[in-house]
Amino acid sequence: MDWQGQKLAEQLMQFLLLISAAVAFTTGFALGSFQMMILIYAGGVVLTALIIVPNWPFFNRNPLKWLDSVEAERHPKPEPTPVSTGKKKSNSKNKGREM
Repeated sequence: MDWQGQKLAEQLMQFLLLISAAVAFTTGFALGSFQMMILIYAGGVVLTALIIVPNWPFFNRNPLKWLDSVEAERHPKPEPTPVSTGKKKSNSKNKGREM
């Protein structure tokens, strides 16, 4: 799944869950049945999971282009910067104020 596919999956999930919640609430309110509302919403969650969880081909329409191994060797990795040890530097301005 590429980056655009992840964005599409997120938007589709939010839309489907919102629609299933609205349908479940409306049906449950009209019938006066909390159990029916929960069952309809649970069905919406299962349907959403079946659409979103598998890596369907339409989620991979914009695949990333990786470098060839030969091309990657021409561009070496940058050296990591050293990590500070966490020691505080003494501040010369505050030395005269100590009591």
